Amino acid sequence: MALARPARILSLAVRLLREPRRNLAGRGSDEPLPVVRVPRALQRRQEQRQSGRGSFPRPVLVRPGPLLVSARRPELNQPARLTLGRWECAPLASRGWKHRRSRRDHFSIERVQQEAPALRNLSSRDSFEDLGLEPRVLLALQEAAPEVVRPTSVQSETIPPLLRGRHVLCAAETGSGKTLSYLLPLFQRLLRSANLDSRRSTAPRGMVVVPSRELAEQVQAVAQSLGRYLDLQVIPLGGGLGMSRLKMQLCRCPSADVVVATPGALWKALKSQLINLERLSFIVLDEVDTLLDESFLELVDYILEKSPIAESPDELEDPFNPKAQLVMVGATFPEGLNQLLSKVSSPDYLTTITSSKLHCIMPHVKQTFMRLKGAEKVTELVQILKQHDKTKKTEPSGTILVFCNSSSTVNWLGYILDDHKIQHLRLQGQMPASMRAGQSHLGMVVHAFNPSTQKEEASRSLSSRPAQPRTAKTTQENPVSKKKKKERKRKQNKQTKKKKNQQKRQDLFPVRGDTCL
Repeated sequence: MALARPARILSLAVRLLREPRRNLAGRGSDEPLPVVRVPRALQRRQEQRQSGRGSFPRPVLVRPGPLLVSARRPELNQPARLTLGRWECAPLASRGWKHRRSRRDHFSIERVQQEAPALRNLSSRDSFEDLGLEPRVLLALQEAAPEVVRPTSVQSETIPPLLRGRHVLCAAETGSGKTLSYLLPLFQRLLRSANLDSRRSTAPRGMVVVPSRELAEQVQAVAQSLGRYLDLQVIPLGGGLGMSRLKMQLCRCPSADVVVATPGALWKALKSQLINLERLSFIVLDEVDTLLDESFLELVDYILEKSPIAESPDELEDPFNPKAQLVMVGATFPEGLNQLLSKVSSPDYLTTITSSKLHCIMPHVKQTFMRLKGAEKVTELVQILKQHDKTKKTEPSGTILVFCNSSSTVNWLGYILDDHKIQHLRLQGQMPASMRAGQSHLGMVVHAFNPSTQKEEASRSLSSRPAQPRTAKTTQENPVSKKKKKERKRKQNKQTKKKKNQQKRQDLFPVRGDTCL
């Protein structure tokens, strides 16, 4: 009996093992078979192992022609004239940058041409004479800027509608000659109009509004070089000054025809009735995308309300009640422009001019992108600056601009550069006006780049104007916000005084239940 039991158990186990096969064989052909699912990642790994056995590394195929994108990994390089099929995708040079192992990876967008697009696309057919400018304006341009021979495409499109009396919005890339495109026709309009009350400093005939005092000085330098030969006087009106200095600055030049001002300084002058805009012939909003930002919007609204802007071109020629022509210039299309125009004029009389390279990468500028950790940025920056100092000794090289996200970061980075004995210049919005005005002629600029004023901080070139180098622009404090801060402090002081008085009363006259010693 003892030997029979193991034999039974063995036969039962064999029967159980054979039972699933019988069930599978007995199934119909229509019933689906069980599926074993393999993960896709495991399948790829197995395929890579099988393809890697006994095979050599694949060579990187380099396509002929100059490179447009040069990457650290050669397989991601892209030639300038790359043609792709319908189902092909261009390789992404920053592929895999979210992975931690992509640290210190880099790629560059190479320059395609040496000159700026505005200077390269000069039309040989057009000239300033064909655009309708008078001989005395052309003579002033020849004396002030002899290197400017032919107009750029932006100037060819902007000057004729301005001479016809249209309101103009010009959005073009940096270095396209926007400043001369509005100064030349507007100066010609001043020469044609009657000069009755314009010899008073309180009634200028032209107004150019810019977001910062540094830009006001630079635009004033360009305008003054032209006005010197046209008997037109141009003065800057920058912010950061008290009322006494503001009055002195206006009284010093009583014969100013054109004023280049910042919104804060102009707002103060209008509030104090130091400037009268009744005889205004034109008003220009330079860097209009920045001026329509929240920090300047209230000031710009107030200035436009006080300005007699024409609703149609016919009102510009009215000899008894002349109105002002509105010109808006910027490097991008500003938001909220229709709301602003609906308050002062009709959008139907606005001519919009855009360039073909607007919002595009400049083809004459090389751009390099590096994947770094936060702690590695300063080390890499110091190496770049030291390498620049070495090359500067052997061959001429330009200055370096370093943009930071706050004023405190500018000071922190300046201390690090001092430790490495690298000459630099700190420039940020919290500096006083006198200190910022004295900072010049040094090799490097460290500049505060506030996120709220990104559009204002973009540096602009003067390649198509007289050779006046533009420095980096800084933010200007809003006088309206100053008022709010003062009111807030006054309320806080009242509340603290009230609490102190209540405490004194409680000490002198205690409430019932308290013990008075």
